Amino acid sequence: MTQAPPDADARRAIAPVICYPPETLPDAQLGLKQAAAADARKVSEVLVPPREARCFEAKAGQVVRITSVEGPQVGDLNLWNAQDLGERFFSGKTRALHGTHVTTGDRLWSSLPHLRAMATVIGDTLDWYGIDAYGGSVHDVIGTRCDPYTGNLLSGAQYHHCCHSNLTRALAETTGLPLSEAELHVHDVLNVFMCTGFTRDTGQYFMKASPVRPGDYFELFAEIDLLGALSACPGGDCSAEHTSDVAACYPLLIEVLAPEAAALEGWQPAQANGYDGTHGVG
Repeated sequence: MTQAPPDADARRAIAPVICYPPETLPDAQLGLKQAAAADARKVSEVLVPPREARCFEAKAGQVVRITSVEGPQVGDLNLWNAQDLGERFFSGKTRALHGTHVTTGDRLWSSLPHLRAMATVIGDTLDWYGIDAYGGSVHDVIGTRCDPYTGNLLSGAQYHHCCHSNLTRALAETTGLPLSEAELHVHDVLNVFMCTGFTRDTGQYFMKASPVRPGDYFELFAEIDLLGALSACPGGDCSAEHTSDVAACYPLLIEVLAPEAAALEGWQPAQANGYDGTHGVG
């Protein structure tokens, strides 16, 4: 390590600046969406088996509720524009706009060049958790999903029920794409119910036992037509390990609910980003 300069303490003491102040984002209309969800009727449901993934669809204006039903379990979520798999959830921009973890009132943003809200978080029964003494919090957009390539890199394992592979199989089955093509659409996830953070001394990504219990849920309002996929992670509550069959794992329930049309008066589906796309040419 190099020797610190004489003004090291002064350099460290410089106050941070928030890169993307969220105050100028379009209004999330949270109250309207929560009120609409309160009287919504269920139109479909999918039970995601342990160590597997399943796809679901939600129309713009519908509500997606993910619920823990048997035991503590985290889920890795991918979202796409139902009409265009090229537009997908952008975890990096969501993180930059809202923080390392998301909760009620935050939005899930789509990839460039679209960059629009795909969904708004309207319900979170774990919002009480906050940030713990280790720097951990729930529902992260910092993890990348467990995958067979990293597992092989670290241990030489050939494990096929990690979240990346689960999501790949689910998307291939739903769309009819070959596995090799479906895999290219699988992307960095929202880790629903997962409790994670970065260590204060080394800055390493960590996981700890999720506080989720049966009955806890995470609820999204679809801002566009969505195709989603959720993997019930082989890590279970991620208190010890993943990419193996050791952890106790449980199913997750996905319910799609449709509000009454009148309840959505004043809301419009999210429009693609207004940037003109010229990039300074012409």
